[in-house]
Amino acid sequence: MVNTNAGTVLITGVAGFLGRYIARHFHRKGWVVVGTDNSTPENAPTGNLTSYHRMRLPDPAFGQLLESVQPTLLVHCAGRAAVALSVENPHADFYSNAVVTFEILDAVRQYAPACRTIFLSSAAVYGNPEQLPIAERTPPSPVSPYGFHKLQSEQLCAEFSKIYNLKTASVRIFSAYGPGLRRQVIWDICQKAILDNELILQGTGDESRDFIHALDIANAIDCITSNAEMKGEFYNLATGEEVTIRSLSELVLAALESDRQPTFNGFVPAGVPLNWRADISSLRSLGFESTVAFDRGIKTFAYWCRAELLGV
Repeated sequence: MVNTNAGTVLITGVAGFLGRYIARHFHRKGWVVVGTDNSTPENAPTGNLTSYHRMRLPDPAFGQLLESVQPTLLVHCAGRAAVALSVENPHADFYSNAVVTFEILDAVRQYAPACRTIFLSSAAVYGNPEQLPIAERTPPSPVSPYGFHKLQSEQLCAEFSKIYNLKTASVRIFSAYGPGLRRQVIWDICQKAILDNELILQGTGDESRDFIHALDIANAIDCITSNAEMKGEFYNLATGEEVTIRSLSELVLAALESDRQPTFNGFVPAGVPLNWRADISSLRSLGFESTVAFDRGIKTFAYWCRAELLGV
């Protein structure tokens, strides 16, 4: 049932990992949820959508969609999200992130200027910080094309706020996880623990991340929508807790009831930061608190992963 006190949210990249969680969150709160992606309708979360529009952005049809829907909120999830691929093919990464972001903002400027826009950025803009925790005032220093292109996209959001008075905000997401994510370190550990004869992981095990569940990311988007100034600012989106990859592997293996021990190869790929922990005081000032305990989130992910790989 649609809540008449809620609004209309348009989500780009709605068939992706985070897009699905965000669509479900706003659907459950009674919003009209409109989604775009390049996936077929069969691969889109149509059960949580009022309407789905298949398109490859940028597309002139996006402006027409904005004009007809007049969304209250636009959550821009579309774009590449792979550091290694950005190093191999920076042109494709720049196009799918910075170029697409510009075209979306320009379409909002022309067709739905009252719409609030939240851009999903990344902690990759920080690179390898000199000290932890990482606050928003920490100077950005990307170490990958992906990080540079996310930073450029943030600057575009700030530009459209300052010059055209669009209401925009960016969220620098640290290490997102949750059922449905079939890549990155937690999936890698699960997959190797379940399927491989040897459990060999990258790095030394001392690398660290600040993990945040996709459910909490959706909650944070909602919180920013309701309480942020939206003048082109950016927010760290994390839990503020640092977890080493060695500790992570122990939690995953315990959840899988495995007595295996990981081996670390000592190799860290180009563009991959070493240690992350966020200062989330800015986000907390808007009322955000993480609700998914990490050990519980890891257990749920491990059970889901085993079912995905083995069917049981």
